[in-house]
Amino acid sequence: MMKHTPGIGTVHVRKEQRSNWKLFKKRFLIALLIVAVMGVGLLGFLYTLTDDLPSLTQLENFDPSLITRIYSSDGVVIKELFTQRRVFIPLEKMPPYLVDALLSTEDQRFYDHWGVNVVRTFKALAVDIISMSWAQGASTISQQLARNLYETIGFKKTLNRKIKEAITSIQIERTYTKDEIMEMYLNSIYFGHGVYGIEAAAKEYYNKRAEDLTLDESATLVGLLRLPAYYSPINHPDRAKSRRNVVLHSMHKMGYISNPIYQHYSSLEVRTRSPESDHAGIAPYFTEYVRRQLEREAEALDIDPYRDGLSIYTTLDSRVQAKADSSYERFIREQQNILNQRLLNDDEELAEVVDTTRFSIDTLRQMIRGQAPMDSTLRSKLRVQGALVSIDPANGRILAMIGGRDFRKSKFNRATQAKRQPGSVFKPFIYTTAIDNGYPVTRQLLNQPVVLFLDDTTRWTPQNYDRTTGGLTTLREGLRRSLNLISVRMVQELVPPDRVVEYAHRMGITTRLRAVDAIALGTSEVIPLEVTSAYAIFANHGIWTEPVGITKIVDRYGNDLKSYTPYKREVLSEETAYIMVDLMRGVMDETGGTGTSARWKWGFRRPAGGKTGTTQNFTDAWFVGYTPQIASGVWVGVDDPAVSLGPRRSGATAALPMWATFMKAAHDTLDLSEAGFNRPDGIVEIKICSESKKLPTKYCPTEKEIFNQKYTPTETCTVHGNFDRNNDSEGRRTF
Repeated sequence: MMKHTPGIGTVHVRKEQRSNWKLFKKRFLIALLIVAVMGVGLLGFLYTLTDDLPSLTQLENFDPSLITRIYSSDGVVIKELFTQRRVFIPLEKMPPYLVDALLSTEDQRFYDHWGVNVVRTFKALAVDIISMSWAQGASTISQQLARNLYETIGFKKTLNRKIKEAITSIQIERTYTKDEIMEMYLNSIYFGHGVYGIEAAAKEYYNKRAEDLTLDESATLVGLLRLPAYYSPINHPDRAKSRRNVVLHSMHKMGYISNPIYQHYSSLEVRTRSPESDHAGIAPYFTEYVRRQLEREAEALDIDPYRDGLSIYTTLDSRVQAKADSSYERFIREQQNILNQRLLNDDEELAEVVDTTRFSIDTLRQMIRGQAPMDSTLRSKLRVQGALVSIDPANGRILAMIGGRDFRKSKFNRATQAKRQPGSVFKPFIYTTAIDNGYPVTRQLLNQPVVLFLDDTTRWTPQNYDRTTGGLTTLREGLRRSLNLISVRMVQELVPPDRVVEYAHRMGITTRLRAVDAIALGTSEVIPLEVTSAYAIFANHGIWTEPVGITKIVDRYGNDLKSYTPYKREVLSEETAYIMVDLMRGVMDETGGTGTSARWKWGFRRPAGGKTGTTQNFTDAWFVGYTPQIASGVWVGVDDPAVSLGPRRSGATAALPMWATFMKAAHDTLDLSEAGFNRPDGIVEIKICSESKKLPTKYCPTEKEIFNQKYTPTETCTVHGNFDRNNDSEGRRTF
């Protein structure tokens, strides 16, 4: 049998096969290398994209910026602080048709996908490729949430952003349940007009809570999400209606609502609040006062007032504030009219007031009449301003505060920041110093001209407001009639200026007080809130209580972060405080008192003490006073102290009317029963001679007066002697 030997052709085939195999392996290795390089490149690309994506910790800790709300003591929201206007609410407090509207228009397969709707994504990608644009959107609710929660993802329509969005949405789906994602979405999405989240949107557009939204209102708000500005129901109701009906149609198509319901709601007009309902808020000067305090507290409490969703509970009563606003507006307008008429009738004075202005007299007249906008540089010279502050004497709680006419035009708070000369409003500090140092209200001084020094060199010969003089005058009468000459003699003869400064600072005045004789006439500047708080000492039995605006700070979870207890200190004896109350009641109740018009003209009849104040040339008008329940201070003037309110525009005429009408309304609003001032045990009432003010003889005309029992009179009257020894047989006195 012969052995078979391969032929030449067979050998050739095998060689060709080996060559093809080598070529295949080479190409395979090259392809594998290319794939590996591409894979590494893709991984590097993905790593680059994911490098700035939110961490797992961020994903697990949903912490949106929330509105901080400032509440009045009667439960009214008076201010909101925010970087984004958002209020968080749980999903169960959202109406079910709100979620249905969202699902039907934004993500119909939300409860089926794992963060990315693959089918919808490829369809959208095909449309975008054909149109050569990013015209078609395919983001799920999870992807939209990722984009809105994390700034690193961005909003620009690019492939990079889409990939980042998808990766983050998958992570979100792995971290949270579907309901939690829905809750986060509806609490974080932007609804236009500066509001984020459904609760803030419901408040902004319908002035209601989200849980109270109707079906059509829910559909309108969901319709906003595509283009909030374009579909705004406030600015574009026709567009909003059209878009709302698209949402309702989608809900009907998906089976969430029946055809009759769809037909009914789609026929309704869009209802929403009007833009005119916007306002600056309640008590803007007070809320700014609170905001500044919160900023000072932020570091110590580790809080951010603009994003932490805090609840700030304050002392202000919105009802009392409303009465303050009403009284303020009425009487400031009256004072403005008086100033306007004076300037319009006197070109020389008008030119003098605005001597540095570039405007003509005719232009100035137009501004004053309201025929032309008031230039901002002239407001300090031509606008009458004022401050009103009211506190509870017992606890220092601020009940109402007004710091100016228009917070939007001037943030300067004249109640807490303005330093103005107090005039006679400062006199109670002088009388307090004298009374507390043992001088009785019966002490008599000569009501005659004196010379005093404004500083080391300047001499001044002051006069009484009514230009009168007289003989010996008691401290009681001196304060009742606000006699300047008696006040000056007090600092020259009884209590030196430096002693008065000491007492004023002890009573809460923080401004620099010049220890010169002129302090008797209130020439050193003070702050309205501090003066009002100092007067409250008299009503509070000698105890000074630091004014307080915040009672409590609560975090978003309801935990108390800080409660505020007002700082108190005893600065006067009860006896001194009561004697001052009695003296200052005379200002309002007795004939000749500078505050009596509060009674007979303005109808405020509760037991009260107070004091008028007027500065030279009528540039400042004051009235500060108190009952046992409320202490209030009013200042009226022009920001530029060189501008006068006008002749005879004293504290009694320019400030007291505002004070009296407000105090009457405030007590009535709070339904406070009429209360008197309790006399302490250390005060005694003694019969004295009505002329000599000493212990009477049986021949003296008498009156009763109160004294600190430590300083009761010991001398007997020498004016009225023993008439029996000097009378003749007919009973006539012989000399």
